[in-house]
Amino acid sequence: IPVMTNRTGTAFLRQLNDKVIFVQVFGILLLCINFMLITTFFKREIFYRIMRYILFANTLFSDCILLVITNMLLVLNFFDISIQTGICFIVFTLSSLCNFVTPITLTAMSLERYVAICMPLRHAELCSTGRALQSLLIIYCVSFIPSLVILLVFFFSASLSFFKRSLLCSAETFIVGRWHGYIRSAVSQSYFLLMCIAIAFSYVQIMKVATAASGESKKSTQKGLKTVALHAFQLLLCLIQLVCPFIEAAVLQVDFSLFINVRYVNYILFSLAPRCLSPLIYGLRDETFFLALKYYIFWCPLKNNLKPQLYANYIMFTLTPRCLSSLIYGLRDETFVLALKNYICF
Repeated sequence: IPVMTNRTGTAFLRQLNDKVIFVQVFGILLLCINFMLITTFFKREIFYRIMRYILFANTLFSDCILLVITNMLLVLNFFDISIQTGICFIVFTLSSLCNFVTPITLTAMSLERYVAICMPLRHAELCSTGRALQSLLIIYCVSFIPSLVILLVFFFSASLSFFKRSLLCSAETFIVGRWHGYIRSAVSQSYFLLMCIAIAFSYVQIMKVATAASGESKKSTQKGLKTVALHAFQLLLCLIQLVCPFIEAAVLQVDFSLFINVRYVNYILFSLAPRCLSPLIYGLRDETFFLALKYYIFWCPLKNNLKPQLYANYIMFTLTPRCLSSLIYGLRDETFVLALKNYICF
């Protein structure tokens, strides 16, 4: 998340304003899309009885929470607003948890496709609703381990006075020594390796079945293969994000303005971009989900209660444009931004 300190001039401020606006617009758009997909998920009973849709909804929830938290931190850091260490601790824990939930869930979704294609007779047993809920519990427990390790190391290293401070909240807040960074690197790389092995295993096994299949079976297997390939690409973007802090730390030693640009690009490519692929993979490529989505957007209001659709339309076409107006004129106008910062901070 870009952090603005040591203002270096009007051009730098205007450039940073535009970046903040772009991230806010992009984030609001993704939240609206995810809101429609989550609504569609709960409209059909079939979706919350099938494991892959349950896992898909889990990624949507996780992505929404992460988008809200990162955008909130972006705005707080942009206006140089400090928060208590305890609040930052909660925010960091949630963001770290959601940051790992998505790639681990993608790995589970790839394994589900492996079971569906390579072990079809056991798919109903291994991928039941109960097993899906158990999988979610395991996913959240495993996702919590990295933040737990970092926070335990931090608690044993930091002084008590540190917890009474107010500071600009970021992940680096809890990395107080170089060896702390090494621990974070070791944990991230371990997760990276294990998830890559699982994805590669699923892809190779499905490819073997695709080679031997024929007719409709071959068509279905090829589709599963493409889905796993998309998961692999999405997972790659998510996992690259785990090594971004080390690149940013090296760049920060060279030039602060370059650090801002590198962190911004990393956030767009490896945090926001992977969250765009989940709606694409299941919201548009999955025929069953796409038909349900289209039905509830275009046809459902003509036959059923208008309230859900009116609510969605109100969010997307009434509130969203007004939010964008505030962003465009509230953050791009240099005089207004400086006045707002002085009012908030002083």
